[in-house]
Amino acid sequence: MNNRSRLLHTINLIILSSAIFTTFFGSGTQEANKRVLYNSSANLIFFACAIIVSLIVIFFVGFIFYTAFPVFQSQGIINFLITDEWNYGRNTYGIKTYIMGTLIMTIVTLIMAVPISIFTAIFLSEIASLRLASSIRPFIELLVGIPSVVYGIFGLFVLENIFQNYIEPILSSVLGFIPIFVDVNPQSGLGVLLASTVLSIMVFPTITTISENAIRSVSVENRHASLSLGANRWETISKVVLPAASSGIMTAVVLGMMRAMGETMAIVMLLGNANTIPSSVMGPGYAMTSKILNDIGHHFNEPGPRAALFGIAAVLFAIEIGFVLVSRYLGGRNEL
Repeated sequence: MNNRSRLLHTINLIILSSAIFTTFFGSGTQEANKRVLYNSSANLIFFACAIIVSLIVIFFVGFIFYTAFPVFQSQGIINFLITDEWNYGRNTYGIKTYIMGTLIMTIVTLIMAVPISIFTAIFLSEIASLRLASSIRPFIELLVGIPSVVYGIFGLFVLENIFQNYIEPILSSVLGFIPIFVDVNPQSGLGVLLASTVLSIMVFPTITTISENAIRSVSVENRHASLSLGANRWETISKVVLPAASSGIMTAVVLGMMRAMGETMAIVMLLGNANTIPSSVMGPGYAMTSKILNDIGHHFNEPGPRAALFGIAAVLFAIEIGFVLVSRYLGGRNEL
């Protein structure tokens, strides 16, 4: 083989090697570059979405407190919270009545809803078969999709007569020696008990679903360890599963409570809208959301009344944030 043939053979080998290198390594480098570019683009999109949501929340909260600031400045925050006179003519605003009405209604709602919701979550996650649980769960989730005005209509046209003619007279005759069970308004079934009953139905799916997920998230090994030590099923549930899921259950209760405190339409229809602090669970009351809904259409263009109504919204928002912070603190302690 002459020199020319050797040179051509060497060039062909170099070209072939370059082609092989490009095939096996160059394409991999391109794919890696594409993957890095894709991941960077996805991260940028996610970051932008998070920033947009954060800005919306900040704007929303800032708008509420900015609009409410004049009433805090003119009335004083403390006076605004602890006085109960609300008079548009004298520009005097106090929301003690509405705060107490909201809190009493929420407490009664949680007393009725929390035990049933948690027991249902325990049944679905620990006792019921997969087939039975999957058959029941859609009915619970369906309750979330029912509009609140439908709940209000159901309470107003179906439950009110039942409460007025049967439930409240029975409770008053049996437990009437306790002041909170005195039927102060026998001519009507509207009041805290009716509103709280409907609210408990509304918050039931929220508390049940989140509690069930929290219970299911407890490790199976914890259950097996408890059973292997001689504990029965209920002892395992009460002493192992529920304490381990307590943080999630507490979150469920807080979310249900926030739903109850923030509900408007059904409460306007069922609570009675009496400008007094309820002295009995069967008495009427006035919630913070009801006051906003009833008055905002008539006084939105007036700066003072508008600021007062936004002040109610700001206080309600602050109360709910306070409960969320407390639940997160207690949940963190439970995890420790």
